[in-house]
Amino acid sequence: MSDSRQRWGSKAGFLISAIGSAIGLGNIWRYPYVLYKYGGGAFLIPYFVAAASVAIPLLVLEYTLGSKYRGTSPLAWARVRRNCEWIGWLPGFCAIFITFYYTVILAWAMVYIKYAATLAWGQDTNTFFFGTFLKLSDSPMQPGGINTSILIPLVILWGSAFLIMRTKVNRGLEWANKIMMPLAIVIIAIIIVRGIMLPGAVDGLNTLFTPRFEALYDPEVWLAAFGHVFFSCSIAMGVMITYSSYLPKKSEITNSASVAALSNFACEIACAIGIFAILGYMAGAVGKPVTEVVSSGIGLAFIAFPSCINTMGDAGVFFGIAFFLCLFVTGYTSFLSLLEAFAAPLSEKFGIARKKIMGIVCAIGLCASSIFATGAGLYILDIVDHFINNWGLVSVGIAQAFVVGWILKTSYIHQQAIQDSYFKRFFFGKFWIFCMKSIPFLMAWSLIQSTYTIITDGYEGYPTIALLLYGVLVIAVCAAFAFNMQGRKWTITVESPSIPRVPGRKE
Repeated sequence: MSDSRQRWGSKAGFLISAIGSAIGLGNIWRYPYVLYKYGGGAFLIPYFVAAASVAIPLLVLEYTLGSKYRGTSPLAWARVRRNCEWIGWLPGFCAIFITFYYTVILAWAMVYIKYAATLAWGQDTNTFFFGTFLKLSDSPMQPGGINTSILIPLVILWGSAFLIMRTKVNRGLEWANKIMMPLAIVIIAIIIVRGIMLPGAVDGLNTLFTPRFEALYDPEVWLAAFGHVFFSCSIAMGVMITYSSYLPKKSEITNSASVAALSNFACEIACAIGIFAILGYMAGAVGKPVTEVVSSGIGLAFIAFPSCINTMGDAGVFFGIAFFLCLFVTGYTSFLSLLEAFAAPLSEKFGIARKKIMGIVCAIGLCASSIFATGAGLYILDIVDHFINNWGLVSVGIAQAFVVGWILKTSYIHQQAIQDSYFKRFFFGKFWIFCMKSIPFLMAWSLIQSTYTIITDGYEGYPTIALLLYGVLVIAVCAAFAFNMQGRKWTITVESPSIPRVPGRKE
């Protein structure tokens, strides 16, 4: 079979794009807080155990499927087994729902770059963000009007994405990542170096890394570690299968997966150092313990950090612009990867030109994103994000590992993975097979825990109708579309003598 697929311009372009997908908002505003909350320095133990037993093995699996079976996530799984095609579609639909709200956070970052130049948020950063900026309503069931200060950046975001993504991957996607990822790394390095030089930085780092080994006896800590590495590496989103399908047929898999994963982990730890150094400075400036100024997610980025910037005098403007520019750049590369994971399979399935499918997807994306620009947008964002991550993507990970570890002939896929590997006996031997068999149970534990918590405690006090509408219904829609797409015909050849199906289990 002739291979007419698009190609990366270089192996470096592929790695930079893969790293750009993994490094996103979560590295900057989520991991530092997770590290602090779940044991400080002691959390590094379950963190690296999870990285070795879940993140890298699953990345190797996804790289193998894309590279060896020459297709985006749905096509690769269809070529493995035709009745497994839905496993490739589910992450794609989860990915497009993520872009709907992810772009809104990027829009906030764009606006806050401008605000940082004049410290426009004032002294009460909490009231400014929720009231003046977001115009937050009282509940997720009260949408209010559309906030034009957020809608305009959304138009720019989706328009620029179309201009970049309409061309071939080696011209648009790869080009964008080659510019943005080095820029992001430089900005992160500047923030870290300057942050650790601030007075009080040592207090912040001591708070972060002081190990609390008693935390290791808490199952929730291990669950948090496995959950975090799972999401931080863009696993089960269809991204890595799609990206690796643009590699040449004979490509080294295990080394590439390891480099991408380790780069992501190194960036997370570096970001944690920079963030807590600055929070240590802030704590000293306002006369509070570091523990009282630590926050996560949106609270860290748009409330705590602006408050910290206010205490820095003239240097605050530089820090503010750098921080929000960093948020935007790292988030934008992840946004492009999610867009590729959804649009490329549609183009492949129905034979629609890339430019046309990207135009349709970006237009739909802009309309859907506008929902998150309403007064209830933050509430809806929180609910959709929780259900997509804790139910949707975890389900994909369980399905992938279960099919490979317990239904198909694991050793066959293992041989495909290490075929051109430099490390055939190091780490990627029987240990990789063991991980494929154990991951479904580890992730099922996470899924059961999440489901039990939702049923018994709800989520963040939101009304049940909101959880059903914005959470359960979104997951149901993703699953319904995934199975529906499996029943539709491909415009290209799925079966091919040169791409054998994976044998069933007779090991």
